Amino acid sequence: MTLRLPFSNGKKFATLVRAYAPMVTTPGDIKDKFNESPNNVIAATPNLDKLIVLGNFNARVGCDSAAWEGVIGNHGTGKCNSNSLFLLQTYSEHKLLITNTVFHLHVRKRTSWMHPR
Repeated sequence: MTLRLPFSNGKKFATLVRAYAPMVTTPGDIKDKFNESPNNVIAATPNLDKLIVLGNFNARVGCDSAAWEGVIGNHGTGKCNSNSLFLLQTYSEHKLLITNTVFHLHVRKRTSWMHPR
């Protein structure tokens, strides 16, 4: 789902993209179909728009900021999971930043869910 909002001057816009990825255990063909959608929406967004992508990608992007420079910051959490490679590649291709990896937060506030162990 996308929403394009004009700024107060009416000449510039912000495009909001909302996406909720299938669970990690979902079959590959369903994941592949989902993976095409955000990439197409982001590619179709005008370059001058401010782009904000919101949602839950069920991905852990890890903390290897050297390998994914400009995509993740120095404050990622854990190790990558199977959904993370798609997210990292898409963000890298479109020069986007995963902002929750940029801010130094307490570990319990870095993710929306963590395994109880």
